[in-house]
Order: sequence, then structure tokens, then C-alpha cells
Amino acid sequence: MTNGGKEATLHHRILSDIEGRIVSGEWPPGYRLPFEVDLALQYGCSRMTANKVLTHLARTGLIERRKKSGSFVAQPVTQAAVLEIHSIEAEVRSLKLAYSYRLERRFRREASPVDRQHLELSETAPVLDLLCLHHAGERPFCLEERLINLATAPEAEGENFLELAPGTWLISQIPWSTAQHRIYAQSASAEVAKMLDIARNAACLVIERRTWGSTGPVTFVRFTYPGDRHALVARFTPGGES
Repeated sequence: MTNGGKEATLHHRILSDIEGRIVSGEWPPGYRLPFEVDLALQYGCSRMTANKVLTHLARTGLIERRKKSGSFVAQPVTQAAVLEIHSIEAEVRSLKLAYSYRLERRFRREASPVDRQHLELSETAPVLDLLCLHHAGERPFCLEERLINLATAPEAEGENFLELAPGTWLISQIPWSTAQHRIYAQSASAEVAKMLDIARNAACLVIERRTWGSTGPVTFVRFTYPGDRHALVARFTPGGES
């Protein structure tokens, strides 16, 4: 093998090794990578090969190269997604399945510090704490954990939500001006696994949503879906920056 061939093979081996350490979390965001000279000594390659590896990693966004400071594992980039706000019943019926809903918990209380954080409240306020389970056919489809700010949606206190899901009621009754979504994966806790009829630690898709109206925060809700029973699809049209 020519020297150029050896360098190319080393380049791929070093690149694969470093990518693996970053993706696995062994080298977390902010971790400083070895300098070029140290990588060259560690892998027995030229500094040019080490530089090419770091340049490739920077171009793909895995690391940041800072002048006179070195190379660091980059912070993960948060991707923004635009999702429509609609009822879970509509989701289920779009799958051509029978929909049913059950209220598991409903009580009124003063907002806790965690509630205030979820709703982004500057001061305490009465909230309605709701836990609901939605079914698609015979199977649990989604677990809904919701807080409603009674300071901005006082009408909710008079609703028992035994027949009508809170999300459906809010869409029809309380105008909203701004919404925020956060989407992530999470392993099912024992309680969540039992309610969704899945194995403990099974992968779940979680969507958290906050909505605001003209007078302040309206609701915070966390939807937990079994990972193998739900997918997110977004459609985009040209017109934005590429």
C-alpha cells in the first residue's frame, strides 16, 4: 500500500474513532479534543492527516474549532418544527381507528414551583391538574398530563372533562396566540408503562406544548406516545432560507 493509501486508511479510522466517542457520549458537548500534534502521535499519522480529520468533523458540525483554544465537541443543535395544534381524537380517527378517552385524574390546586416553571408563571396561580388516557381501538394511544392556568382560563374550572377531552375543549373555547413545542424521546417509567400497556423502559415519543393567550399562559401539556405507535410528519413549502 502506498503512503497515500495508508494515510487515507488512517484518516477514516481516526474519523470513525472520534465520531464514535462523540456520538456515544464518551466525549460530551464542550469536551476539548486532543490537539493536532497529540492526535498525530496517538495514531501514528502526519499532522496533515490529523488536521483533515478535525476539519471534516468541524464541517459536519460535530466539533467547533476555536482559534488558539483548540477543538471542542459542539453543543447539539435544536431543530425547530412547526406542528399543527389539533385534537388527539382527530389523530386517531385519521388512522381509521375507533377513538375513546378516559379521565384518570382531575383536581384544582395552587401552582407548585414546578407548575410555575412549566407554565412560565411569574407568580402563583390556581391550576387544574389533569391526567387523561386516549385509546385507538382497544389499545392505549397517548397519555396526556395537562395543567390549565385558571387565571387565564377560569371557565375550565366548571368543566368536569368526563366526556370531552381538555385539549378539544381548549381548542374550541380559549383562543391562543402563541404555541411552543418540545419533542424528545424517553424511556417509559413504571407508571407510564402500566398506563400505556408497554414494557418498562420501552421507548416513548414525548411532545410538550405550551400555549399563551392575550392575557398570559393558558396551558402546559405533556403527551407521551408508545414509540412504535406514533410518528411525526411535517410538510414544508419553499420560501424560507435554504
